[in-house]
Amino acid sequence: MLTRLLNRLKLRWKLLALVLPLVIVPIFVVAGVIGYIANRQAYLGVTQTSKDDLRHITAFTIDLLNSHYQQFQVYRQDKIRNFNSELATLTNLSYNLVETEHNQAKTGRIDPDMAKREARRALKKVNVGETGYIFAMTSRGDLQVHIAREGENVYNERDENGRYFIREMCEAARKSKPGQVLFITYPWRNAVLGDKLPRKKVVAYRYFREWDWIIATGGYLDETYEDASFERKSFADLKEKIKSKRVGATGYIFCMDSKGNFTVHPDSEGKNFFDARDSSGFPFIREMCGKKSGWIRYPWRNTGDNAPRMKIVRYEYFKPWDWIVAVGSYEDEFYHEANSIKTRILLSTSVLVLAVGLIAVVLVFRASNVVTSPITHMIEVMRRVKRGNLEEKVLMEGQDELAELGAAFNRMTDIIRRNKEMEASLAQQGKMASLGVLSSGVAHEINNPLGVILGYAGYLEGKLSEDDPNYKYIHEIKRESKRCKKIVQDLLSYARTPRPSLEPVDLNELLTQIVDFAANHTDMRGVAIRREFASGLPPVMLDGDQMRQVAINLILNAGGAMPDGGELTVRTEAAEEGRVRIVFSDSGCGIPAESLEKIFEPFYTTKERGTGLGLAITRQIIEQHHGDIHIESEPGRGTTVVVTLPVEREEL
Repeated sequence: MLTRLLNRLKLRWKLLALVLPLVIVPIFVVAGVIGYIANRQAYLGVTQTSKDDLRHITAFTIDLLNSHYQQFQVYRQDKIRNFNSELATLTNLSYNLVETEHNQAKTGRIDPDMAKREARRALKKVNVGETGYIFAMTSRGDLQVHIAREGENVYNERDENGRYFIREMCEAARKSKPGQVLFITYPWRNAVLGDKLPRKKVVAYRYFREWDWIIATGGYLDETYEDASFERKSFADLKEKIKSKRVGATGYIFCMDSKGNFTVHPDSEGKNFFDARDSSGFPFIREMCGKKSGWIRYPWRNTGDNAPRMKIVRYEYFKPWDWIVAVGSYEDEFYHEANSIKTRILLSTSVLVLAVGLIAVVLVFRASNVVTSPITHMIEVMRRVKRGNLEEKVLMEGQDELAELGAAFNRMTDIIRRNKEMEASLAQQGKMASLGVLSSGVAHEINNPLGVILGYAGYLEGKLSEDDPNYKYIHEIKRESKRCKKIVQDLLSYARTPRPSLEPVDLNELLTQIVDFAANHTDMRGVAIRREFASGLPPVMLDGDQMRQVAINLILNAGGAMPDGGELTVRTEAAEEGRVRIVFSDSGCGIPAESLEKIFEPFYTTKERGTGLGLAITRQIIEQHHGDIHIESEPGRGTTVVVTLPVEREEL
């Protein structure tokens, strides 16, 4: 029956009836097997990936906490070291003052009692921080200089821990070597200042044997922290950063100490959950506090859930703060993506079978060349796109699947190109926004004190003669302060480069003015500038002020590369496709290859006094004019900078 039916069909339909089963059936079998295996692997892969994500987020949070901890540990240690150094300096100054009075008495200019009175009066006038002071006592503990207790014996005085710290000071001072500054730290609560709790006090002291005086300078450690609110705000920002991180759809990060007190939690911060139990009655928090590190899986029912869901948590111990950092997510959220993959696999298999069936029909009725030539063309285009040429297009004719695929591929490349442009634009905007904030802060926080420094330096410079030994230091302060102001100005220029105001400009005339100006600059001493301007160049649409800044930057950079003199050539010429080219070629020292890759990066400089913003601003201006800049250089053989600009350009 089947044979008679096939015999009645025309050849094309016979081929269709014979070929389609041979193609479709194996595809169904293979796709089914592959789909099953892929589905299983998807479940396993997604589960493992989700666990890896929990592990990575936990490690990231630990690193975040450790970074914060280390940052402020270094901050405190630096403050303590500086504080100790200041105390030692004040102690030495006080020692020198007492020694001076002693020498006055020793030479007979004043009597010994007057010398001690003068020393007491001078030492009492010195303040140390907010509440610290200088005091002196004998090696028996008799206070010779003190702001409140002068004349008392404090040899048996104890600190808040019951330690005889005055005795220790006296014994150590008697055993000290000449010129040695000793230190002691002890807890002290000063009721006069209204202290409710003891504070750590540091005392630097030195023994003046001629008078049997122990000269000491003391101050409180907590007064060394310039901005305690900054540390509190940083810690609050850290907690908010941790709480804002989401894990999956509903998972989150939380932290607790080993007693079950939640230190970071989206809605239960500050509460104790040591005895909390999951939906099965198991005390999971207690187990986490006991083990401190590992995995835990338990059923949990959130508000709004109809039934408990299995939750998996990765937790690690952060020893410096006795914190347990935990990252949790629900298992059903793990498998959501796997289920989506399963659906896509089934859909893809069906589409694949249908597409191959249609292609098989086409292969029966049309020559292989009709089918293979478009595919070959698409593959070639894809290879060129893969190499980064997103302007390539697939040229397809007809309305079949290959044409649709080519159109989709073209749309995809267009989207990728637009996304890359958008990403670059957003990245630049983000950088400019960040730099703008930074620049405003720098201008506000640095320019004001720099203005004061420059004012006083100028005042002192006017008061001193050039022969004065202090004159060169005042001049150096003034010069370096001006350099700081220049750095701030460059930073603001880079962050706030305005959009160019375009107008037709005679490029040769503009460069002539710039070269005449730059030739008289001190950096161009000994440099011969040669002009090679092409005649007949059309007016170029550009912002004259901005392009003047570009040319001066490049000319002065060339002059800086030729400190012993040389030759700089400035050339203009017509370029392809309605563009003009400006070439700056010098005979200077050249740029190493490793620096060429970074030369346009902001803040990168090879100069001792450069800000690293000149070339960054230059490239920014050229790119805003829709032009480009290219540098070729070889150490010892000079540098050539090529700037290419469009003659006409529409306003953005």
